[in-house]
Amino acid sequence: MSPGLQKVAERAKRDPEARFNSLAHLLDEEALKRAFDRIRKDAAVGVDGITKEKYAEHLEENLRLLHARLSAKQYRHQPIRRVHIPKAPGKTRPIGISSIEDKVVQGALTAVLEAIYEQDFLPCSYGFRPGRGAHDALRALNEVAFRGRTEVMLEADIQAFFDSVDRTRLMEMLQLRVADPSLLRLIGKCLHVGVLDGQEYLRPEEGTAQGSIISPMLGNVYLHYALDVWFERVVRPQLKGSARLIRYADDFVIAFGEQEDAVRVLELLRTRMAEYGLVLHPDKTRLVPFRKPGAGSDGGSTSATFDFLGFTIYWGRTQRGSWRFGMKTRKARLQRALKAIGDWCRRHRHRPRKEQHAALGRRLRGHYQYFGVNGNMMSLQQLQHRATRLWHKWLSRRSQRGHLSWKRFNAYLDAFPLPAPKIYVQIWAPKLS
Repeated sequence: MSPGLQKVAERAKRDPEARFNSLAHLLDEEALKRAFDRIRKDAAVGVDGITKEKYAEHLEENLRLLHARLSAKQYRHQPIRRVHIPKAPGKTRPIGISSIEDKVVQGALTAVLEAIYEQDFLPCSYGFRPGRGAHDALRALNEVAFRGRTEVMLEADIQAFFDSVDRTRLMEMLQLRVADPSLLRLIGKCLHVGVLDGQEYLRPEEGTAQGSIISPMLGNVYLHYALDVWFERVVRPQLKGSARLIRYADDFVIAFGEQEDAVRVLELLRTRMAEYGLVLHPDKTRLVPFRKPGAGSDGGSTSATFDFLGFTIYWGRTQRGSWRFGMKTRKARLQRALKAIGDWCRRHRHRPRKEQHAALGRRLRGHYQYFGVNGNMMSLQQLQHRATRLWHKWLSRRSQRGHLSWKRFNAYLDAFPLPAPKIYVQIWAPKLS
């Protein structure tokens, strides 16, 4: 963090009611350079087709000219290129891809907003924040379920959240802390931007493009006021029992100690979301009994399962026979990973075998690093086993000469094995079992 941003952060922490009148000067060439450096080397190109490597060929001049346009209020955000990536069988997720230059501006803006709002965001928020991540949210969920008295989980899903954000309400929220018209104008340019979807040009009236650098920050600001502050400071003090909100971006659950509280909050939540232009998915938002088996006066088990951050959550037995917080890869996510591997093997089956081996290894390791949590080894082993069979299937179809025997294929795997499943993350401490 630059000295200027550090001063902003210190004042924001010291005075939660402070409004910042002078922020745009922080978007200097150094800030733009830091934002450029944070962009991935393989970042997808926007409508102008310019890669990060190409932009870097004349980086100092490009950033100098960009800063001059920002200072003169002549900067214009280019249209966002929309692509559709597979999400579930027959469904896709629209992702907006900005140009490299627009990513630089969005990154610099995000850094300024982060200096302010990291002092405001509540501990229940884990998504797209420095030093926090999905595994931290899962650890918090484990902690509240294992050590607290939990009767019911509210599993919530906001339909098309990023497309539904009310831009007027969002700007009103930002103005509670940001009073610099130049900075607000730039944020508005990132919001009110055209979208190129194939050959069709669109001008959405609501939402913030999912996939853009600044969208996670704006989404966190929106739900900070629409959900987090409301629940923690208005709703929770009025409940009879305990309640804990755990949110990662627009994905959240609430653990309740009392069934009555859970039913009441679900109704309040629907009304609250509607006030901010948001809708809870009727099929994916539900109350789930999640008492630890053996707890309570009846000593029985009334627990079900629910999904959160790509995992199915359940109560499971340890080898010693006690209960622990269990997580396994959600069925739909496992199927999606296998479909992606199968499609890749089909498209690249004529590439050299060593090249295929290296690429498949990267994909498997990436999956293990997220889903490799303790207790989930069986799901990882299933992925590796089925990925191996998919690779064999498409290697067998490289030519018309004949089928690749398992004997030959296994001999190759002996020399060049695919990465073995590995547990990378401890969610629950072994001593708790």
